[in-house]
Amino acid sequence: MSGSVYIVGAGPGDPKLLTIRGLECIQQADVILYDRLVNVELLHHAKADAKLIYCGKEPGKHGMIQDEIHRVLVEQASLGKQVLRLKGGDPFVFGRGAEEAAVLRQARIPYEIVPGITAGIAAPAYAGIPVTHRDHGASFAIVPGQGRAEKGQDFLNWAALAQIDTVAFYMSVGNIEHITKSLIENGKKDTTPVAVIEWGTTENQRTITGNLATITQEILTHHISNPSMILVGDVVGVREEISWFEEKELKPC
Repeated sequence: MSGSVYIVGAGPGDPKLLTIRGLECIQQADVILYDRLVNVELLHHAKADAKLIYCGKEPGKHGMIQDEIHRVLVEQASLGKQVLRLKGGDPFVFGRGAEEAAVLRQARIPYEIVPGITAGIAAPAYAGIPVTHRDHGASFAIVPGQGRAEKGQDFLNWAALAQIDTVAFYMSVGNIEHITKSLIENGKKDTTPVAVIEWGTTENQRTITGNLATITQEILTHHISNPSMILVGDVVGVREEISWFEEKELKPC
């Protein structure tokens, strides 16, 4: 007897940004493995008898290691369960969804991938910043920002990134000095605008702005921490014209 696994993107934080297909999967699941950045309000849509398993990863503290997650997915599906792997954002954007799908394929477990809205696009949108703009940015990159050169973990092509109009760094505030230094050393002007969006799309969202020369101090001054999105590029200036979330007067849809 074999069940199936649904690898679902839960979106960037606002529970209303979940897709319709994602909601269906939550409602039908027998077992839900969910990550740290999943808004727990989404779990209210689960069946009353659904088994909820927290497997979030935090700095220096992992709820479950990845191999254990793989084991549970296969084990529960093999028992005939409908299993949901619920991830913040999109499962294929720094979400290790492809690794989990490969394990399921090897175990001959049926699975489905349900994309979600990733924070690299959604958080800037809620801050009034388009990641592309006809006048300010035609290219866009999303990259992890944790790698540190002194630890031999920096595999980013900084020369190439410095040529891209807009770059979104995920979960990177603790590495901001290395990011700004690397971009400037590779040709990005130190006056390039930067925005940092903390808890994007949620009621706790905060946005600060500066440039490559000043943003490190701004982060310290405002006590910004993860989860945060760092956006580098001229598109940040558009926020002055179309910022809406912090000052919205619209009633909820």
